[in-house]
Amino acid sequence: MTESPDTEGRQIAIEARDRVRFEEEALELADQVYRVARRLVRTQEEAEDLVQETYARAFRSWRSYTPGTNLRAWLLRILTNLNIDRGRRAQRTPDMEPIEEGDYYLYNRLEETTRENPDEERVIERLSQDDIVSALSEVPHDFRDVIVLVDIGDFSYQEAAQILDIPIGTVMSRLHRGRRILKQQLAETAVGEG
Repeated sequence: MTESPDTEGRQIAIEARDRVRFEEEALELADQVYRVARRLVRTQEEAEDLVQETYARAFRSWRSYTPGTNLRAWLLRILTNLNIDRGRRAQRTPDMEPIEEGDYYLYNRLEETTRENPDEERVIERLSQDDIVSALSEVPHDFRDVIVLVDIGDFSYQEAAQILDIPIGTVMSRLHRGRRILKQQLAETAVGEG
């Protein structure tokens, strides 16, 4: 049995009216949804993005909402699921700090304070032995020990791990973080003297 064009037109009109009613009711809850989003994420921008994604998904799947049930709870469930998905994606994605920024911190700081491009010799000229020792003393103890053993004492990661009685992975992470702290200290010293 086929529907008449008149019945089909009425069905489309009813569906359009239901969708408009759904959107109006959903948008009336936007402030409440935003307040919950703001508590779930760190920044206002992230909260705004989360709310926008929530409403985009809600409007795409509005037919799955059962009229007469709790629309606020339905929207917050979408919001919560999206936030969980974002968290999972963030866990799988490594920090996106450019390597260059951390690895070339000293060079970048000098470049910011001088007109011409600094070269290695000029950096070395600016830093005395005392400056290097002073900068190294500013590095926290755990990181400094690893730097001294690996970079100054020429011990392997494995040897440093045995000497300090820590896992090799800890040696590698402390060395990375310690070098970064040392570079920042040296940059501040070099820029301060320049």
